Amino acid sequence: MATKKKTLKKPTKATAQPQTVQPKQAPAGAQAPQPDPSALSIGDLKNLSTTLDIASTRGAFKAAEMATVGFLYNKLQAFLAKVAPPEPKKETEPTETGTGGK
Repeated sequence: MATKKKTLKKPTKATAQPQTVQPKQAPAGAQAPQPDPSALSIGDLKNLSTTLDIASTRGAFKAAEMATVGFLYNKLQAFLAKVAPPEPKKETEPTETGTGGK
């Protein structure tokens, strides 16, 4: 008579603990990665917007080019409005204009 052996799987206790991954540290004497010098920043785009505004004011573009420059300028302004955080307003102290007369 053949007997079949049943293999019983022992229940395992899953103790799943979150594992934290430590960032790899650079070897001593290694330099931090340099930013890409050809990358554009938000500040660069703001400067470009200012440059377009100044150039158009000074008449640097021909009349036929103004539509293209204006379209690009408007597109750039819309992009900056989406991605750039609003600049904090500078609060100036109100100056008192006293009558000071005797």
